[in-house]
Amino acid sequence: MDVSHLPSFPEPIVSRLVLAVVTSLAALAASAACGVPSETTPGGTTTAGPTGRPTSKPLPRMPNVVGRNLQDAQDALQAAGVGLLSQSHDATGQGRHQVLDRNWQVCDQKPKAGQPVPADVLPDLGVVRVTETCP
Repeated sequence: MDVSHLPSFPEPIVSRLVLAVVTSLAALAASAACGVPSETTPGGTTTAGPTGRPTSKPLPRMPNVVGRNLQDAQDALQAAGVGLLSQSHDATGQGRHQVLDRNWQVCDQKPKAGQPVPADVLPDLGVVRVTETCP
């Protein structure tokens, strides 16, 4: 196999890179082998702390954004720690795209206000133009 076209690195750099990878993998395997259980509780997650005892971190709660314009609603979601991303859809069912967020108002939201929002849940906002009435 001809490897002459591949870049060559000085031997010390390769050795340090290999050492760093092996050390990282060993540390990962050691931490996985500790066998400290983790649990999930309603309204929050529980993980093992450095002492092996569970520590609880509550999930962020969904703010009430119904009635706000879409831009303000997205800002409120981010401020509440619900996530950096959300999705929105035309609540009239016409499939219109929300290009200028300030021109749309929120009619409904999922999850509902006050519910805990896990990190893997993407909030969904049903919207209409600010000049329209919610269905």
